[in-house]
Amino acid sequence: MAGSRRALRFVLLLPAILGALLPPAAAGPPKVSLALYYESLCPYCSRFIVTRLAGIFDSGLIHAVDLLLVPYGNAHVHGANNTISCQHGPDECLLNNVEACAIDAWPDLNVHFGFINCVEDLVMNRKREEWESCFQKQGLDPKPVMECYNSDQGHKLSLKYGKQTDALVPPHKYVPWVVVDGQPLYEDYENFEAYVCKAYKGHPPKICQGLGRDYPIVQQVVEAGNGVTYNSGDFELDEGGDDKIKMVQGDDN
Repeated sequence: MAGSRRALRFVLLLPAILGALLPPAAAGPPKVSLALYYESLCPYCSRFIVTRLAGIFDSGLIHAVDLLLVPYGNAHVHGANNTISCQHGPDECLLNNVEACAIDAWPDLNVHFGFINCVEDLVMNRKREEWESCFQKQGLDPKPVMECYNSDQGHKLSLKYGKQTDALVPPHKYVPWVVVDGQPLYEDYENFEAYVCKAYKGHPPKICQGLGRDYPIVQQVVEAGNGVTYNSGDFELDEGGDDKIKMVQGDDN
């Protein structure tokens, strides 16, 4: 009887023993980091999200990337109360906040991207005031997002994304600002798939085959002066020391 128990115990322990003796299973190739720094009412941002970035879910490229969305853009923090002002006004601050809360409420990328894509589609079609309809369209409970953006939590999230944006090296010059594998793509951001395919070490998704072998070359942009050029379409003083007025080119308001 004792021998039977020992035999049974050995059989039960056998998988653990074999697991310890066998080499660990090879991990899959690391995903390529893909980060989008944007603001909710920037027309170029909404167009990029809806017409280009959303395509990675259908093409299979999503399996090769670790996507990060940072809704802040060209906003600024002011004063001891950390008041945030946004490039396109209070409505943009509200939607930046809402989208930050969505990311926090639903960490699953498929869920929060679906909601943000819905909101940005409304922005692109000049229906931004209907953004709350995206809860129903996506089958989501509005409560966690509504509670978040109506409380200090939403503001704290926006401040966090502001610090993350301001910490970019090199600093962002406009939005959308796309970074692949730590490298900003500058004005070539619409070709982000090619950069991802080039950086990915695993078996490339089918979309990579159609991009060919001639990958785009990241533009080397030399920034004059010490200031960040914001994509606001406003006039500002050049910081080069001669007080010249320069035009800051960028998205339309």
